[in-house]
Amino acid sequence: MLQRYIDHFGAWAVVGTILLTVTFLIAPIIVSILMSFDARSYLGRFPPTEFSFHWYARFFSDSYYLTGLKTSLIIAVIAASVSTCAGVCAAIVLDRYDFPGKQALETIFLSPLVIPAVVVGFSLLLFFALLGVFQGYPRLLAGHIIITFPYAVRTTLAGLTGIRRNLTEAAMTLGANERQAFWDVTFPLARTGMVAGAVFAFAFSMDDVAVSLFLTSPQTYTLPVAMVSMMRTNFDLTIAAASVILMLFTIGLIIILDVIVGLERVIGGGVYRS
Repeated sequence: MLQRYIDHFGAWAVVGTILLTVTFLIAPIIVSILMSFDARSYLGRFPPTEFSFHWYARFFSDSYYLTGLKTSLIIAVIAASVSTCAGVCAAIVLDRYDFPGKQALETIFLSPLVIPAVVVGFSLLLFFALLGVFQGYPRLLAGHIIITFPYAVRTTLAGLTGIRRNLTEAAMTLGANERQAFWDVTFPLARTGMVAGAVFAFAFSMDDVAVSLFLTSPQTYTLPVAMVSMMRTNFDLTIAAASVILMLFTIGLIIILDVIVGLERVIGGGVYRS
């Protein structure tokens, strides 16, 4: 009997912990979404008494936010493209070839995942200052490529891990050269990891604040940096509208990922098994 009570208590404790965690994660998002539709022209009590698109109209009429959004999209697209191409090449080398220092090289490639973003941003700021690079675009682009590159490497490596080398060897035995074997055999099987890496890189670039804060210039800044700046100088619910717009970008990426490769393959069974 005592054991049964202990089991029930443990089950309820697990359920309660899960619900508390979900509430802690979801509640701020719900509050932000509701406040972004607040019809009041000031920051009032929650929940809002009336709703409108006032703050969204203000966001899309504010050149400061729009400039940040444009910069974020440009930087995210370029950084994700470069990171994916370079990450796929690096992952193929790490997966297919053995050479001295391979583990050290992989650790270096993945190091931005564990090094604090503030350290990365400050280090890049000092590095570009020594080189005399003070323009915002090249600094932001380089910084975002560095912080998104590990995602492309990691996800592509995960996709390549389950692909047997004898499949490529069989294709070459049947007359294909190494390039044809890659595009006809390896690439279709590892495509899930490659696409997932590109999507994650784009999303991470769009949301980055810590690195971007160090690398922006007065004329070139991202949307998250613009939001942080407005929080310090002119805080209003336009920031809530901007937050929801960033959420929509993330949701859109998730939908695209689900349509192209399927979330179940990326999350649960993204590695090819034969």
